[in-house]
Amino acid sequence: MKDILQKLEDNRDAARLGGGQKRIDAQHDKGKLTARERIELLLDEGSFEEFDMFKTHRCTDFGMEKNRPYGDGVVTGWGTINGRQVYVFSQDFTVLGGSVSQTHAQKICKIMDMAVQNGAPVIGINDSGGARIQEGVDSLAGYGDVFERNIRASGVVPQISVIMGPCAGGAVYSPAMTDFIFMVKDSSYMFVTGPDVVKTVTNEQVTAEELGGAATHTKKSSVADAAFENDVEALAEVRRLVDFLPLSNREKPPVRPFFDTPTREEASLDTLIPDNPNQPYDMKELILKIADEGDFYEIQEEFAANIITGFMRLEGQTVGVVANQPMVLAGVLDIDSSRKAARFVRFCDAFEIPILTLVDVPGFLPGTGQEYRGVIKHGAKLLFAYGEATVPKVTVITRKAYGGAYVVMASKHLRADINYAWPTSEIAVMGAKGATEIIHRGDLGDEEKIAAHTKDYEDRFANPFVAAERGFIDEVIMPHSTRKRVSRAFASLRSKKQAMPWKKHDNIPL
Repeated sequence: MKDILQKLEDNRDAARLGGGQKRIDAQHDKGKLTARERIELLLDEGSFEEFDMFKTHRCTDFGMEKNRPYGDGVVTGWGTINGRQVYVFSQDFTVLGGSVSQTHAQKICKIMDMAVQNGAPVIGINDSGGARIQEGVDSLAGYGDVFERNIRASGVVPQISVIMGPCAGGAVYSPAMTDFIFMVKDSSYMFVTGPDVVKTVTNEQVTAEELGGAATHTKKSSVADAAFENDVEALAEVRRLVDFLPLSNREKPPVRPFFDTPTREEASLDTLIPDNPNQPYDMKELILKIADEGDFYEIQEEFAANIITGFMRLEGQTVGVVANQPMVLAGVLDIDSSRKAARFVRFCDAFEIPILTLVDVPGFLPGTGQEYRGVIKHGAKLLFAYGEATVPKVTVITRKAYGGAYVVMASKHLRADINYAWPTSEIAVMGAKGATEIIHRGDLGDEEKIAAHTKDYEDRFANPFVAAERGFIDEVIMPHSTRKRVSRAFASLRSKKQAMPWKKHDNIPL
């Protein structure tokens, strides 16, 4: 019996060592943690339950039968984050470069199936050289099996990808289908084709970092949601994100203790809006002053900064926030901001997270660049996302809400539940100057008349009261009372039930 137990421990030690101490040291020299170290940091201490520790590949080509390491390059299992269950897989770059074989993929598929069955998030830590070339089509089949699980799990359990090394070729499509992607600066990259292939095909000279590094994907492509300085910070932020999310679409987000009174008033908000209507202000100040303890978890902070998306809590309950940012491009909607916000709204709706929308939008960004790239279709994504969302939706208009952008930003016409406006808000087809020049174009040469017409238009429409008369605004509220009014609004909507007509699925304008 002792011999059998010793053999078990020896095998476990071999599996835990991965590709050996030399490769582990090489991983550390690059500033990267090993697969198991990452899991230890991500999960609560002592909570990890590993599956398939002794699984090995079955390839016999190219001498592979002589190299069959335990675990086959990926560590899988489940554990807890702040006491709540999650499933996790962590690719081990020290074992055959973390390359994906058929059995490697089977390990990932197993825990994804369990996550959907048991209703818990999946967190994938990616650090892989790609498909295992020696296995040919078997490794590609493994990728396909993982992709199919990503699709099945979408909208059922939250899926989070953490890119902590290379992720290239077909491997990128699994993270692309997950809900959130985090990267690590200077040590992770994602691309479909690498720099060498790019040079051969297009003759472009580009480094891996320029082509698919963290800065590229957080600022330009919008593929990644955030990038962090190192593995430790990235995993800490994943833990923080999971704390905002429900375990599955069958559960509500967690309710956390809060030490902030829901009726708290913020006198400084009464002077947040500048007297000059063209002067910007920071919408994040409003978000932080509404949120419990001023805690806000921003998503895609560095991409399309003219719109803000993220999570906060009100009375301990998770709320998704979408807000125009007047500090960037005057807060206009454009292709990038519409795509960013639409995806966030759809995530919140899929997982029963209420949505707070803060509006200060002068319209859609004009120009050939936007029209040629399809701003009509991309803008319609946000419109569609808000219109199909059945979660509680509360909207606060702080200043400008002009034209189609007013309708798009969770207006009453898209079934928003409660719509508030500050006294400083202006709800109109367009700004007073532009409207006057169209309505009174015959008086364009006469500055006095144009000024009088502009003043008349401002008096009639540069306020929230016309919309309030029509019932499109439920209440004009004092800025200092925003936290109290929004908190009470969401409290009144906690038992909301709303359904869409039966359909197999919708056809969002992609």
